[in-house]
Amino acid sequence: MIPSDFLSLCTALGLVTLLSIPENLRDYPPTRKEDRSEVMHGLTIRDPFRWLESGSSDEVKNWVAEQEKLTRAYLDNLPQRKALQERLELLWRYDDETPPMEVLASSRQFFWLKKHDAEKRIYCTRADSDGETLILIDPNQWKDEETVDSVTPSLDGSLLAFGKAQGGDERPVVQVMEVPSKKILPDRLHGLRQNVNAWLPDGSGFFYTAHPEKGEVPDGEEFYWHSVYFHKLGDTPDKDKRVFYHDSVKEYYHGAQITEDGTYLILYRWEFDKNEVFFRKLDSKEPPIPLAVGFDASYAVDEHDGTFFIRTDWDAPKGRVMAVSANSPFRKNWKEIIPESADTLESCQLIGGYLYATYMHDASTRIKIFKLDGSPVKELSLPGIGSAGVWGYMSKPPVWVAYESYNQPDTTYTYDLKKDHLTLVHRSPVKMDLSAYITEQVWVTSKDGTRLPMFVVRPKSMKKKARYPTLLTGYGGFNIPQTPSFSTIYGVWLEAGGILAVPCLRGGGEYGREWHESGMLDRKQNVFDDFIASAEWLINHHYTDSRHLTIMGGSNGGLLVGAAAVQRPDLFAAVLCQVPLLDMVRYHTFGLANIWAVEYGSCEDPKQCGYLYRYSPYHNVKKGVKYPPMLITGSENDARTNPLHARKMVAMLQSTDPEGGPFYLLQEKASGHGGGTTLSKLASQWSDNISFLMAGSGMKFPQETKTSPDKR
Repeated sequence: MIPSDFLSLCTALGLVTLLSIPENLRDYPPTRKEDRSEVMHGLTIRDPFRWLESGSSDEVKNWVAEQEKLTRAYLDNLPQRKALQERLELLWRYDDETPPMEVLASSRQFFWLKKHDAEKRIYCTRADSDGETLILIDPNQWKDEETVDSVTPSLDGSLLAFGKAQGGDERPVVQVMEVPSKKILPDRLHGLRQNVNAWLPDGSGFFYTAHPEKGEVPDGEEFYWHSVYFHKLGDTPDKDKRVFYHDSVKEYYHGAQITEDGTYLILYRWEFDKNEVFFRKLDSKEPPIPLAVGFDASYAVDEHDGTFFIRTDWDAPKGRVMAVSANSPFRKNWKEIIPESADTLESCQLIGGYLYATYMHDASTRIKIFKLDGSPVKELSLPGIGSAGVWGYMSKPPVWVAYESYNQPDTTYTYDLKKDHLTLVHRSPVKMDLSAYITEQVWVTSKDGTRLPMFVVRPKSMKKKARYPTLLTGYGGFNIPQTPSFSTIYGVWLEAGGILAVPCLRGGGEYGREWHESGMLDRKQNVFDDFIASAEWLINHHYTDSRHLTIMGGSNGGLLVGAAAVQRPDLFAAVLCQVPLLDMVRYHTFGLANIWAVEYGSCEDPKQCGYLYRYSPYHNVKKGVKYPPMLITGSENDARTNPLHARKMVAMLQSTDPEGGPFYLLQEKASGHGGGTTLSKLASQWSDNISFLMAGSGMKFPQETKTSPDKR
């Protein structure tokens, strides 16, 4: 339930809108504008703020500091902000522990512990289910910006590899700990961005991935050349062997897994959602054998008793499962055991002697169970329409199921196949009651006639034609689906009387490969059209109007809302654009971003440059157009989307539309692509973000909105 003190505070604060801000908070800092342009493939491309790309220069640092003074002067005085930070702190501070995961080769369990007065989660272990809890890693004893990036126990739980990252920079340094003595071994690994993939069954070493160190490749290319290495415990980094890599294509990613029975090493090479697969006997010294090559589809492989089970969308855009003997794995011998269906196959796992296939049905989860020959057994009964995952071992119980939806926090169960019964193991203790809200799925028709589903979370007692403050968010890229998920960020918006809308845009993974490919490269505009059509649906069906409709998106979703705001500024009351790509002409020249040319294209190619320039938000801001208020954020340690995009876009908007907006910049320190490193930092960042949107939509606070939604 919503605390009464929160409601009282909200009621007292009343209504604030962006339209009423003092003029001095539109007094943007001076920004140098260059008369700079270049001709690319016959296109004259202006770039007056290229100087803002240099984040290390004193001029840029001073400009960012002045911009953030203005931004903070606005955000810190929003009455919503203090209330939201208090509410988020209250929601996020509780005592809890995650369900313990038992390792394969012993009864030792590992789990995360959360304390209400701690800023970061703590990693723990027990010898067995009745054992005493032992704290292994307490990052609260580290510096604020230091975080646990990954944890990988050995198969018997006697050793633990863990990565420590700095300020969300996604450059973990891996160390090895003895369990339970907590002794840190002297082992160190080669390369940058280290990540342990798989321990040997006897714990004598492990396979890991890393990028090269500076000096090993041309300057700047240390973001690329991702490789698999092997580390033997006790060896120094210079002895680590590079076992799987590519000689000529720097953008490929690689990975390794060891099958549960310890027989095979499976090696992957990815070009985003397409990949190649190789394998060899784990104890073999021979080169790996190709299983699937040519980057013609997506492949995920598991093995049991000498048979490979392959989940793939090869010649099956929505996915199927093939099987083949490891002794004769040529593709001509592959046998289809689970055919393609109307639903999209997300994954297929070997658990407890069966195949558990996870499907998306109109973006919500269905889990179907098959025998190893592909004959159907039953569908696992889930609590409702939501998102679910299943995991476990082939050789030992239990079967674990995780479930969540927009109005149910993440919940973990064990599953009894014979009884088709879920037994509750853990439910998130977050103190948020959203039982007064309902999730409906509606259908939107896009510009070209394509129909797409959209989840709308609204009060059960919603008044007709009430024009509710509405938060519309989406992603639409990289084959990533948008499925129902619980979020306290969404929850505080709903508590305050708003509506949440999440469309399933082309470019995502909701309907298989064809759906993804219809929203990538020269078809990327379809994604923006889908999002704009979703906004128009909400307005035309009287859920909201353009004075109360806000949009939010991050990363590829930041590109989405940036493009939508530039193309249809009349539709939106406020825009939160987080860690975005916005200069699509030059995005590929920074950091590791060239790996995304597979999804977007690159201006190195004349044809691709044409369509990238046509929708690039930074290049399409036009004089004489009034743009909605925007808060654009970046993170100094972001390894994926350089904050230069946020800087350049804010400068362009402020100079082109000085009477519109306003347009504010936040460049977060000690933050990465996912935000801050402590609970307090995250609560502060999200109170900035949501208070900006609430103010922009004219949102009242809970007591007022619940009694008179039609008077907004």
